Amino acid sequence: MPSLTRITTAPHLTFDALVAGDEAAPPVLLLHGFAESMHCWRAQIAHLADMGYRAIAPSQRGYSPGARPDPHDFPSYHIDRLMDDAMAIVATSVSRDKRFHLAGHDWGGSIAWALADRYPERVASLTVLSRPHPNAFNRALAMADGEQAHRSRHHKAFLEPDAADVVLTDDCKWLRERWAANGMPASAVSAHLSVLGNRDAMEAALAWYRARGAIRSPLGPIRVPTLYIWGDADDTVGRIAAAGTVEFVAAPYRFEVLPGVGHFAADQASERVSELMLEHIRTHPA
Repeated sequence: MPSLTRITTAPHLTFDALVAGDEAAPPVLLLHGFAESMHCWRAQIAHLADMGYRAIAPSQRGYSPGARPDPHDFPSYHIDRLMDDAMAIVATSVSRDKRFHLAGHDWGGSIAWALADRYPERVASLTVLSRPHPNAFNRALAMADGEQAHRSRHHKAFLEPDAADVVLTDDCKWLRERWAANGMPASAVSAHLSVLGNRDAMEAALAWYRARGAIRSPLGPIRVPTLYIWGDADDTVGRIAAAGTVEFVAAPYRFEVLPGVGHFAADQASERVSELMLEHIRTHPA
C-alpha cells in the first residue's frame, strides 16, 4: 500500500506525497490536476509498486501545506515553478542522469507535456490523462464552433477574485456536483476534499490558473513515447482536441479512448488506467 511521505526539496518546500515500491526500482512520477490531489493516483501507485516500480505521487505546490507560497504571488505558481518542483522531487529519489517515467492528469498533464518537451533525455515514457497536447488544445479552443471554448469556460471563471468562494460554498457543492457528473467514487471525493476542501489550499490551487492566465504556451513535437488516455464522456476536453494530439508527437504514440469515462479517469476507471499505464511503461523501459 502507498505510504504518506514528506519530500523536502528546499527549505520552504516540503511536499506531501504517496510513495510505494522499492527505492532502487525504476521510478514513476505521477502529477495530479485540478480539482484533485495526490490521492487520484492511489490505485495506480499500488499497482505499479506490485509490478516492480517506485511510484511517487506528490500533492503539488499549493496543495501541500508545506509547499504553499502566498497565492497572490503569481510568479511563484508559474508553470516553470511547477516543472521545477517535479524535477526536484524526482532528484530526491533518483540521480540526475537517470531516466524516469512520467504521468499527468489535467493540469498535471500540462506539466507533463512541458517536461517531456524540455527534458526528453530524462523522460523514458509519458502518460497523459485528459489533457491534450497544448498545440492541439489551442487549435480546438480557437475553432469557430466554440465547442472546446465552451467546455473550457471554467478556466476563465477561475481567474475571478471570488472563484474560491464559488467553488467552496455550500459544502463544496460545485466540486461535488462536478465529481459526481464524472463518475468519481465517494471514497475519492473524501480523499480529495481532505486536501483541497479549505480556503488556503483552494486559493493556492487557483493560483496556477491565475499565474498562467488564459493562454497556453505552444510546445514543439514530443519526442518521448506517449500514451494519451481520454474518456469520451470528459466534459472538459472534446474529441477534436483529443484526436488532434497525434499530430504533435514525434515518437511512438498510442491514443486510448475509454468509452463512457469522464474527466477523472484515474479515479473512475482505475483498473483500466493502471493496465494501460503498466503496459506502456514496460514497452518503453527507463
